[in-house]
Parts: sequence; structure tokens; C-alpha cells
Amino acid sequence: MQIEGSSPEQYISEAPAERREALQNLRNIILDNLPKGFEEIKMIGYVVPHSIFPEGYHCDPKLPLPFAHLANQKNYLALYHSGIYADAELRNWFIKSYKSMTGKKPDMGKSCVRFRNMQQIPYNLIGELMTRFSVEEWVALYQNR
Repeated sequence: MQIEGSSPEQYISEAPAERREALQNLRNIILDNLPKGFEEIKMIGYVVPHSIFPEGYHCDPKLPLPFAHLANQKNYLALYHSGIYADAELRNWFIKSYKSMTGKKPDMGKSCVRFRNMQQIPYNLIGELMTRFSVEEWVALYQNR
């Protein structure tokens, strides 16, 4: 399902009714735990702004450096977190913690965590995941890859 919201609020309001609360809860936990310096952008993304990292994203330097995004997909909500893609130690911590909290492995791709059941989202774990990189640490890891 393609949503073209011009703001995070509009994006959430255009999501299917059964997913809006979970999407809003994910946004809230991320905002509550997002380290200083990251910024929220429309279509619900979290980036390092050009004011901190002028070089921007290597694929398109006009874009700020991405860090995390939320998306409403056809069959699930997704959290795309660049840190779990770029840092094996963080990825292993997340998988182990997720399994410890929920009793099962996360449904994941390279940077994507899929949430098919809105009642089983480990919000506190997502909050903790967001705190694992400062802006400076994320930029340093990005530059050293």
C-alpha cells in the first residue's frame, strides 16, 4: 500500500485503521528515545541533517544521511534501521533481545524488522534500539564503511 503523506501525522492517518495505533506508538517510542541531533522527516524517517553531516547520503548527496524509517507495507508495518544492517554486534544484540522478550526470532531482512501482529510489537526494545547510536557514532560508522 503506497501512502504519500506530507507529514508523519498525515502518513499515519492514511494507514489502515487497524495499524494506525501501532504506527503512532512506534513513532512515539522512537521520538522519545531518538538521540539528540537526529531529525524526523515526512514519510516517517529519521536522519542526520545536512547541518550536522553536509555530505549527505552517498547515493544522493541532496538527501540527508538516513538512520531509520517506519513504513506501512501491504502485509505488515516495517522498521528500517540502518544500524542493524551496518553493525553486526547491534544486529546480534537485537535478535537475542527480541527472542528473549517475545519468545521468537524477529521477522527481519537486512535492515528491516517486520511487524505482522500489531499486538506483539516490543516497543520498549525498539526504544532501546534507537538509543544505541549517537549521531556522531552513526556518522563515524557510515564514513568508515
